[in-house]
Amino acid sequence: MKNFWSFIFRKHLPLTSLCQMDFAVLGLGDSSYAKFNFVAKKLYRRLRQLGGAALLPVCLGDDQHELGPDAAIDPWLHDLWEKVLGLHPVPVGLGVIPPGVPLPSKFALQFLQEAPETCSGVQHGVRTEPQSPPSERQPFLARMVTNRRVTGPSHFQDVRLIEFDITGSGINFAAGDVVLILPQNAASHVQQFCQALGLDPNQCFTLRPREPDVSCPERLPQPCSVRHLVSQYLDIASVPRRSFFELLACLSPHELERDKLLELSSAAGQEELSEYCSRPRRTALEVLCDFPHTAAAIPPDYLLDLIPQIRPRAFSIASSLLAHPSRLQILVAVVQYQTRLKEPRRGLCSSWLASLDPEQGPVQVPLWARSGGLTFPQTPDTPVIMVGPGTGVAPFRAAVQERVAQGRTENFLFFGCRQRDQDFYWEAEWKELEERGCLRLVTAFSRDQGPPPSPPWGPSPPILTPVLDPLLMAPRTSALGCPVRLRPPWALSVWTHCAKCWQMKRWTARRLGAWRVPGPWTANPCWGPQPQPHPVLGPQGRKRTRRSRGKTPMLEWEICRLQEELLLADGPQRPPPPTPPVPPRRGPGPWASLEHHYQLRFLAGPVGGRGCLPFLPCPPCLGTRLWALRERGPCARRLGLLGLLGLELLGLLLTFTPLVLLGLLFVLLDRSGH
Repeated sequence: MKNFWSFIFRKHLPLTSLCQMDFAVLGLGDSSYAKFNFVAKKLYRRLRQLGGAALLPVCLGDDQHELGPDAAIDPWLHDLWEKVLGLHPVPVGLGVIPPGVPLPSKFALQFLQEAPETCSGVQHGVRTEPQSPPSERQPFLARMVTNRRVTGPSHFQDVRLIEFDITGSGINFAAGDVVLILPQNAASHVQQFCQALGLDPNQCFTLRPREPDVSCPERLPQPCSVRHLVSQYLDIASVPRRSFFELLACLSPHELERDKLLELSSAAGQEELSEYCSRPRRTALEVLCDFPHTAAAIPPDYLLDLIPQIRPRAFSIASSLLAHPSRLQILVAVVQYQTRLKEPRRGLCSSWLASLDPEQGPVQVPLWARSGGLTFPQTPDTPVIMVGPGTGVAPFRAAVQERVAQGRTENFLFFGCRQRDQDFYWEAEWKELEERGCLRLVTAFSRDQGPPPSPPWGPSPPILTPVLDPLLMAPRTSALGCPVRLRPPWALSVWTHCAKCWQMKRWTARRLGAWRVPGPWTANPCWGPQPQPHPVLGPQGRKRTRRSRGKTPMLEWEICRLQEELLLADGPQRPPPPTPPVPPRRGPGPWASLEHHYQLRFLAGPVGGRGCLPFLPCPPCLGTRLWALRERGPCARRLGLLGLLGLELLGLLLTFTPLVLLGLLFVLLDRSGH
């Protein structure tokens, strides 16, 4: 690919180099990146620049599309085949395979009529003593020596230290290398799969490729049993892809199940397929159990086309041959998590390794080694700094053992985990190396920090009692016996120290329309702003601006006097228990700033007879109408404010229009000379 790319971008190539070539370009990318499908676009332009004829415009598959890249690929492929068949028709005697008809299988399974015992001994495609270094084609059956859990019994994760005996294997590895292990499916899953497809686990068969250039899988012996095929070759615990449902729909004889499979395999059904398979991590075995009529009708020849083979899993080697000759150790965290499905999801290889117990009998695991991506300096005086939190410390343990055996003591290890007594791997070994002066260890335990200091008032938020301010005639608050003035609404969103966890947090008051409920507020961001409403009939007004600080409108003055009389008449009220904080509401609309300019107040009854507009007197019924707007929500209140603004503009026009006309009259008279 590199040679092809550098060749077509040579400057001396003539512009007619590809004048006799037809081409089509398909690109796969993600539109969230800046250079979305840059390679496909550049290749398309270069091929056209060299004279090539494009069959179709370049197709750019976007992984961010709601239907995935198939939303662009499917119609593009349909148009491409129409173009290709138009240029190169199908030869006479051959036809196009119609949709819904499966392609021939790659292999044919010929079941043997002999007894199952005759082929039960020929089940292993690996040897315990290979003549060449072990590889994927010929792994080594290593004997498991120990399988011990290294995390505490109360820890949420099961982490195991597993040791293998590799005597006579020819495996040679260094620090930073990995070991690859071929896992097996659980026996219960194998039995369930055979029951769903109606197969006999003990029946033997031979594979025969249908095409001459196709070879049989090397990991399958000849002959082979159905149990060996399902347990050690077919990955029935994997999440199926779209091609799985396409082939399954072609093989389904049941009409309802076939329609559902066709829907899941279509481009429009990718969101439903993701909701059914990808998000809950539903396995191929569970899908076959959900479609029982289809599973029972699957021909055995299509098993290798329908289900992929088990891929080896790689683990970092956690030991050194210089410290542990003929031994290979790995640190495995057992994968197990819960989705919306009833049965928890489990990792195939980690769960299988955790289920093996060498104390109950000999256990052999197929494995081989491969060089990894970590390299360490070979010079003895070069210090090495290693950072390995959790199970990521496994390759660094092998490096420390190897460097200590070589006499290199400049080793610095940073290790972090949750708790010292639960998941501190190889604690005794690290301390011993520290005492010998071969290692400097720095640890960090995220869950052993101790409880946060308690606030001065204990685990519950303080109770703030409203009092009166005789100067401003507005309610104030007091906390712990000290009077504290209530914050203005525009200052109730600040960064402050939390009194519960002693961290910097943002504190935002709960918004109720455009105003705040009068009364106390808790000062702790962890508890949130929780008002203690006082039985006052009207809400508290905002702080006056600089322009209105010299005078108080008559309507606001009446509200303040009414609040004062009610508070003095009722006496101190016991605040109700704090209510849980409500979720934040949407921000104010475009006309919410009018509420900051006009002090609109709603009382329990109409108040009229006094003017509240600077240029026009209020009619007697204005207070009743404004009070009626209280029950109609914020939109009605803002429409009322717009009406007040219109009245004020009308007053301005009626006041200044005669003055402007009179000024124009004087100007005209002055110009005319009269």
